[in-house]
Amino acid sequence: MYRLIATFFGVGYLRPAPGTWGSLAALPVAYAVLSFGGFWLLLNLTFFVFMSGWIATREMTRGQADPDPSHIVVDEVVGQWIALFPVAYGAMMMSADLLALYPGWIAAFVLFRLFDIWKPWLVGRADARGDALGVMLDDVIAGVFAALGVIALAALFHLVLM
Repeated sequence: MYRLIATFFGVGYLRPAPGTWGSLAALPVAYAVLSFGGFWLLLNLTFFVFMSGWIATREMTRGQADPDPSHIVVDEVVGQWIALFPVAYGAMMMSADLLALYPGWIAAFVLFRLFDIWKPWLVGRADARGDALGVMLDDVIAGVFAALGVIALAALFHLVLM
């Protein structure tokens, strides 16, 4: 069970770039969750997957030399969902079609991958913890940074169109 959670049902074994595959796999699942239950379901599921992922990561890395093996991608799923929060919330508030907001989906994906790979400031500090919580937290923070970037890009886009 831990392996299924940590690898997001085996997605973490895809090569190359398992983290990117994990982020990509998070997108259709987020779309399904949003279509079924909306923003609030995604928010609650993100918390649940974070907690499950933390436990699964802790168990999968117990006694291992590498605290963040590349096949563990549940952290990317959580971070990617957080990056999508502004898009999901905006769609809910405006009763907009989720796919009509595709620029936000693309921005969330690109910005999340950028912050997850680059690991600026707090992202890098969380990653440096070297434990299961750090594995999860660096992607949570990267997701928050990406979400802020999505908000900024949406505001800029809407200002330009007005």
